[in-house]
Formats: sequence, structure tokens, C-alpha cells
Amino acid sequence: MADGFDFSPGAQIPIAGGAGQTAATQALASAAYRDGPMDELLKANSEWTASAIKKPRISLFEPNLGEAFSRAVQTRMLGEGRKPLIQSFGTEPQVIVEHCLAATRIRKLRDVRLTLIMVVFGLLFLPGVLLWLGAFQLRRTIAGAQNKRAGALGTALLGLLAVLGVIFMIKLPFTGFWGVYLRAMLVAPVIGWYWAKLVCERTAQDLRERWSGLLSGGGVGAKIPEAVPQAPGESAAEQLRQSLERLSAEQKSNVVFYAGPKGILGMGTRWGSWQLAEELVPAEPGKDINPFRSWDIMRAVHDQLRLLERTPVNTGGLTAPFVEHWVVSPIGEGADSVSRSAGDEGTFQIRGAELQKICNEQHFGSGDRHYLGVQFVLWDGQLVITLLINVTVLHKTLRIEVTGHALGPIHPVFNGKPKNRTKSFRKGIKFWETWERTLPVVEAREVVRLAARAPLTWYPPLLEYWGGKLVLPEPFGLRHAWADKPWRHRFMADDALRAATPVLRVVHEAALRVLAEHGVNTERFGNRATFLSGAVQDPTPRQADVYNA
Repeated sequence: MADGFDFSPGAQIPIAGGAGQTAATQALASAAYRDGPMDELLKANSEWTASAIKKPRISLFEPNLGEAFSRAVQTRMLGEGRKPLIQSFGTEPQVIVEHCLAATRIRKLRDVRLTLIMVVFGLLFLPGVLLWLGAFQLRRTIAGAQNKRAGALGTALLGLLAVLGVIFMIKLPFTGFWGVYLRAMLVAPVIGWYWAKLVCERTAQDLRERWSGLLSGGGVGAKIPEAVPQAPGESAAEQLRQSLERLSAEQKSNVVFYAGPKGILGMGTRWGSWQLAEELVPAEPGKDINPFRSWDIMRAVHDQLRLLERTPVNTGGLTAPFVEHWVVSPIGEGADSVSRSAGDEGTFQIRGAELQKICNEQHFGSGDRHYLGVQFVLWDGQLVITLLINVTVLHKTLRIEVTGHALGPIHPVFNGKPKNRTKSFRKGIKFWETWERTLPVVEAREVVRLAARAPLTWYPPLLEYWGGKLVLPEPFGLRHAWADKPWRHRFMADDALRAATPVLRVVHEAALRVLAEHGVNTERFGNRATFLSGAVQDPTPRQADVYNA
């Protein structure tokens, strides 16, 4: 982890991640423990369509938000043969995945108990269970409509079925064993439902406590003992451990992808661009410029950017920046996947001579480009500000470009805390007054849904076939898939705009020093830098990635 401690995924995984990244991580992790319809996730991404939710064939098997989120995330992040991931800046994706695994484990323990209940009260009295499930499915189908009258009709049909069942038991035409069995066939599922309700209620309380604890900033840990191999032969645990390590290594990759108007995936769209482009002229007439490379300028800028947090006055200042050499690879705006190589050591990084070659040679035409980036993670990971510097030399023109990228906070749909179900009643005598009663966390129909799903959870693909699933957008990254725009938050927007000015001036100062040391006339460069120093103070963000022909 970023704070220097190495916690292997064992019995208890602390939520604490890198400094300043807890709020965004906890908000996303809390989704694994949530209840409610999974359609709510569509609100968190404006680019999603209804196709992101694969509709159920039988609505009784439909997953809720937490079940769908946990299954989709852990399959996409840890699945064998999965596509490469986009880095999740401002969050700890491994922690989020660990909470998805922990939530799935809690639900599996509940489903084992529910399956046992279904065997005892369901398999032995199968005709009665099918009759009750059919009634609930009919009510769910009718009540699923927007028309409230249709929902009331479904409830009335369910009540009518219960009345007919009572009459059938009283005036049963059969006697002996079959008479007793047919009566038990209608009563046993009700007893099983009550027992299942206790199991579901206890599990729901546990899940909600973890959900609330994460959003309250508590140290809620993810229990995933199945990720720790206890013996050499435990291949599943070893594979899970390796998948988590691969996820962490991919998160640290310095290769990012530029997707046209979508900007750099994981960093957000480009909201500002400032370019200093002047001719390389010798400082002394008749003398040649001392040879230098783009890497020489980048190295000087890199060293200077690491000192950004220092200030001549003892008031305020920038937080410690993260300075990195990025390799930006272009992909199409509508691309559904990216290509990322693990390299010889499996680090997913480009370093050394290969990085310098990209910086010095690939300035024009096809291929990857080198950028030096300075990144600020603010607001507990809710705001990620990235400023990228690129240096190119074409003929006699040196161009130094600084671009600003901003990734906003996690969508508010992930910040909602659990709410108790309540029902209002009017007082008998003082009818103008009302009182509220807190209802159980799990509704009757929810108990039926969970009990019906439980026997199928041993094979998730079959459950997804009948119940539907959540389809994640591609190319997928946990952070940018559910990020909101930062410009709707006044202080976040101010932070993004303010960070550009000191970075731009430091870049120009370091670059001009290198040019002067190599015998370049810096007068025009200096004049242009002064102009840009004033232009960067324009407080209006723009859509720099959108070119209007």
C-alpha cells in the first residue's frame, strides 16, 4: 500500500490506503454492501445506457445493487484472461475489490443457510414451494409496473391465494397420509420463510453496518481468508493472491491511454492547454548551439517539480505532488479495450532507455508520446488534478506544452447512507396526528427473492442467465467510470485552476535554464513565457480536447 505497510490479504484487511485517498475508496467500496435496485448505478455514469443492465428472464432471481456490483467488479478485476484495466487515480482499487470479495463471502454464508432451509422446507414440500414462488413471481411481475393499481392488484392476488389455501386445508377431499402432506405442503413454506427471514435480517444488519461504517470514515476491514493459501496445494487461494498482486502492479503502470474527446482515461478530459513554441537561435551569433535532447529538459523540469511544495512565505502552499514520467498511447474514442504489456518483470511500466527513446525521438507521426506529469490528489481522493508537460523539437522549433486534466469526485449516488424503512400511521382519536413505526430491514418479498436465489449461487453464470447482471463500461477503470465533473464544486474548481499557474512557471523556469546552459537565445522564450504566465490566470476551464472545425 501507499503508506508503506504491506498487508497481505488475510483475515482482516485495513481500509486505510494511501494518504488522502480514503473518501473515494470508501465510497466505492461501500457499494459492495448496499441493497436496493441495481438500476441506481445508471445514474452514476451519463455515458451508460439501459444496455448496461442485462435484464432478468425471471425477475425473482434479479440481483440487487450490492450483489450486482460485487460480482461485476471482482469478475472484471480478477477474472482469468480479463482485459487490461485503466488506472484508478485517487483510489486504492485493491481495497475496493477486497471489500467486494468480503461482501460476497458474507452473502455466501447466508446463502448456505438459506439453501439448507430450502432443502428442508422446500425440496420435501416442493409443490407447495412452487405454488408460493409462482404467486410471488406473479405479484413481482405485476407490481413491477409503474402503475400503482397494478401493484395493488398483485398484492390482492397474493392475499386471495392465501385465503383459498386456508379454505383448501379445511375442506380437503383427501384423508390419511396425503391429507396431512397436502396441508403441510402449504404450511411448511411459511415456516421456512419465517426462519429464512431471521437469517436474512441478521445478514442485512451486518452488511448495512459495514456500508455505514465505510461512509462514516470508520476502519471497516475486509475479511477474505480465502486469499491466503494455507497449504501448497491450495491453487484457488494462490491464484486469487496473484490476481490481487497483478491488480496492484497494473495500478502502478506509467502507461495511460488518450481517447480523443474523452481525454486521458483515468485522468479526465483536458480542460486547459498552454504552449510555448519558439525558434532555437544561438545566444552568440556565429556559434552553434550545444547539443541537447528533450530528455535533458524533462530531467531538469522533473527535479524542479519535486520542490513545488516549498514556498518562500510561511502560509499555505501546495501538498506534496506525485511526479511521474508517463507514456501516452492513443486509442479511438469508441475503443472497447486497451493493450498493455506486463514487460519482462511484470511491472507494467516503461523505464530506462526505452522511456528516454520515446521522449527524444517520437515527436511526430504515429507511436506513443512521452509526458512528464505532476499529480495532486485532493479532497480525500475525490479530486485528481494532473498537469502534463511535453517537449518536442521539429526542425528549429522547440515546443513546450503544459496541459491540465481534472477528474472530479465520485458520483453522489455512492455517498448515500442506509435508511431505515418506516411507515406512517394516523392516531385513532387525534386523527390529525401521525406516528411512525420502523419496519424490518428486509421485506417479505426480499426474503423470498434471496431464498429463491440461494440454491443457484453455487454457479453464478446460471444465476446471471436467469437473473441478469451489471455490464461494466469498457475500457474499465474503477475511478473514471463513476467520476462526476469537478466544475460543479466551487472549491474543487478553484483548486484545479490554481494549481496550473505555479506548475507552468516552474516548467518554464527550468526549461529556460537548460536552454541558456546550452547556448540558446532565451529572449523570445522568456517573452512568450511571461505572456503565458498571465494567460494561465484566466479562470475559465475549456474543452481543450474538442476541436471545432
